[in-house]
Amino acid sequence: MSEQELALKVLKDGRGIEVRCYEPNDFEALVSMYANLSEETLRWAMPPYHREKIASWVADLPNSIMLVAVSENKIVGHLMVTTMDSPRVRYTGELHVYLHQDFQNVGLGAIMVREGLSLAKKRGMHRVGLFVVADNERAIRLYEKLGFEREGLRPETDITDDGRYHDLVVMGILLWSLERHPVEKTRRTNRRWGT
Repeated sequence: MSEQELALKVLKDGRGIEVRCYEPNDFEALVSMYANLSEETLRWAMPPYHREKIASWVADLPNSIMLVAVSENKIVGHLMVTTMDSPRVRYTGELHVYLHQDFQNVGLGAIMVREGLSLAKKRGMHRVGLFVVADNERAIRLYEKLGFEREGLRPETDITDDGRYHDLVVMGILLWSLERHPVEKTRRTNRRWGT
């Protein structure tokens, strides 16, 4: 998918979905998606997701990749790969992906991450990383299936509404590895962490 194209996909449950780059006229629909996320969906997220926060995300479009998933004219998924301005790390991106609860467990997350990684590679990025709460095993399994590797652990970094601390797993993928295994990359040994 180029940055101007859209990808029409079929989810595991047979629903059609359009995955495309964010456009400025998507703003209100994106705000609406975040306003309608369930408590369970937000459990491992970093709320609040209010209009000002979302506006700050979309204000930096030249330095990020932003995809939306659209079903029946509603945004139901949002992916960002953000980069930093520093010359030393400008080829590294950080991945964030959010799905409306009605579109979880049907393959949309995998579709969006693959599309986002493909665009990151086309933009010349070398590595994409992410942080995920260690208790979110379903997300960790998905990221590993897509080629991300566990790179470390940040103990008791995330605090949830109940006041409990949770570990964050640091994960990353080197985008050159997508050439050999575009869907599922063979794990290489992580010498530092022994996994």
